[in-house]
This record gives sequence, C-alpha cells and structure tokens, in this order.
Amino acid sequence: MTPQISIIIINYNTFEMTSQCIESVYEKTKNVEFEIVLVDNASTECNADLFAERFPSVILVKSKENIGFAKGNNLGIKTAKSDVILLLNSDTILVNNAVSICYDRLVKDKNIGLITSKLIYPNGNIQHQCRRFETISLLLTEQLRLHKLWTKEKRAKILLNGYFNHQTEIETDRIWGTFFMLKREILNALPEKKLADTFFMYGEDNEWCYQIRRLTPFKILYFPDAVVIHKMGGSNFGEQKTSMIHYNKRIYMRKYYGTLKTKIYFFLHDNFIKKHVITNKMNTI
Repeated sequence: MTPQISIIIINYNTFEMTSQCIESVYEKTKNVEFEIVLVDNASTECNADLFAERFPSVILVKSKENIGFAKGNNLGIKTAKSDVILLLNSDTILVNNAVSICYDRLVKDKNIGLITSKLIYPNGNIQHQCRRFETISLLLTEQLRLHKLWTKEKRAKILLNGYFNHQTEIETDRIWGTFFMLKREILNALPEKKLADTFFMYGEDNEWCYQIRRLTPFKILYFPDAVVIHKMGGSNFGEQKTSMIHYNKRIYMRKYYGTLKTKIYFFLHDNFIKKHVITNKMNTI
C-alpha cells in the first residue's frame, strides 16, 4: 500500500536523539498511513545500520558523504513514495498526533501547499517561527518603533514573529524547516523541480518558502492544533552557527532581492543594531 505521507528525517551523529524522534512518530501518529525515510549523512558516531536494527520498518538511505540538510532532504524525497512529504528535524518529539492533524488540514484545502505545527521548547515555551519576508519597510517600521502606533492585533498580523502569540491558525510568508509538510506537486513548480539546496545548512527554509510563495499559487499555513517539541541545536556548528546564518541570509537576499536592496537592508540593520547595543550598554552604566 502506498503511504499517505512520507516522513523524511536527516541524521548526522545524533543516534539517540534521532531514535527518540522516530519513536515519538510511531507512538503518536494515528489514522494516517506513513513511511519514515531516514537519511544518514555519513555519520561517524556509530554504524547507521543500527537504525535498521532498532526500527526495521524505517527506510534507511546512507549517503557516502555529509551532503548537508537541504541535499539530504532531497535525497530522501527521491526515495519517498507519497504525494505528501514531511521534513521532520531529528531534534523533535511529537506531543500529539501532529502528523495526522496537519495532513488532514493540508489535503482538505487545495490552496494550501505547505503547513507547519506549533513548535515549543522542552519547557513548554513557544518558538516564534512565523515570519514575514525581510523588507526595508518592515525593518524601518520596527527600528523606528513605528509599530508602537498600531494596535496589538495589527502588530501581530503584520509583523508576526514575537508579536504573534502563535496560538491561532494564520497564513504566513515563511516558517522554519523543523516540521515542514508539503504537497509533492509544489516541487514541479520550482526552478529545479526540487527544494533549493543553495545552502549546506541554515537558511534553506527561507529560500524554500520564498520560492513557494513567489513561484507557486500555494499558501503557507501555521496550524497550532499540532504540537511538536523542538529541542534545537542537535546537529550544529557551535560558534560558527550565527555567522553561517548571517552569511547565508546575505546570499539568499542578493539572489532574490538584488544587490542594491540587500546592501541597503544590511546597512540599516547593522547600524541600527550597533546603535541599539551601544545605547543599552550606556543605560547600564
């Protein structure tokens, strides 16, 4: 039987954490036929075949080298059989029947192409993953505190992020790649007929969402009925993470916004940030 949904999980040297993620999928997922495609990115921690021993029904794909998050997911998608794909981070634990809840909402609405769940930290706090695309106007609105003139409801709807309480369903520009459920037909509308793999790690979800919103007729939906714990930082590059995120963001913006807008954006961003930091330090003296 062809599964209704294919769940792609990438592993790199996080055997126990990834195993906990897989166990939560089996424990919590009901009322939907699914397969799990596990892509091991040439882990050195242990033999990837241990996954097959612990989870015989998992489809194990072993990459000969660490090809990163985006390419790893594309490799998994090639193996996946379903018309609905869920990219699920290995540092997640399902709290409820999140897969089925999002699947039902996704397939019932032809206008929605991508859906995500509510993400929470292990302590229960909300992760603010709903975002708008970066624009100079929104940057200035926040930095000049113009949004203070708006109602709380207007700030939440327009700015999202921490202004939005993440308790209600909402259409958004972009979401994190942590719990990223999409219809396979989206891929056919993308330039390379696959998810963009410009980045090895960090920032790929920005590009995916930008292409989906700009190049396809589909909407992106945040659906908080589904709840997932996101531990964050399972596989990362330590102190290099922040610099990688900023470096990739510049590349992404130059690609889709152009060099001039990108330079203006970061000039304003960096100068406002520096001024804000200096002001805060002076206030503490």
